Amino acid sequence: MTVVFGLGNPGSKYEGTRHNAGVETLEKLAASYQRKLVRRCFSSYRTCLVDLPDGNRARLVFPLTYMNDSGRVVPKVVSKGDRVIVICDQMDLPAGRIRLREKGSSAGHNGLKSMMAALPENFIRLYVGVGRPAEGTSVIDHVLSRCSEEDRRKIGIAQDRAVEELRLILAGEDLQTAAARINSFREE
Repeated sequence: MTVVFGLGNPGSKYEGTRHNAGVETLEKLAASYQRKLVRRCFSSYRTCLVDLPDGNRARLVFPLTYMNDSGRVVPKVVSKGDRVIVICDQMDLPAGRIRLREKGSSAGHNGLKSMMAALPENFIRLYVGVGRPAEGTSVIDHVLSRCSEEDRRKIGIAQDRAVEELRLILAGEDLQTAAARINSFREE
């Protein structure tokens, strides 16, 4: 099974913030399969299963443990042998860009650090660019704030493209082929 995580923070306070670009993309992916992420009784995540064209299924998961503790739900939803994809925001990419990596470091992203601590093997990362903070703005204030209308438009288009590409990956497309397209995509 492929397990796709969308990282972010739960609650209306964080809706629309840059740090929720990952879970927003995951919600769009679920909607593309006519599914919705739901929380089961007392669980620490919202999830849904999607049926794939090859007869397999994928599990989509939004940890409700807040970004910095996202990895805490991994043992509850990931089994040995599962392929894992993590979607998250990335400040080192401008708004409107997406990037796919098969492995790598956390690059200072606390959600990825938490996932890396919980996952015994490498996992695929899909980054949604949210841009760097303006001079004088802290990283925390930047990622926990909402962006300009123009950046929101660019991020939305990049998220839509990410969903298209994720659907192809889940259907079995080669990661290198997908990465070539994803990493060259620019919404200007």
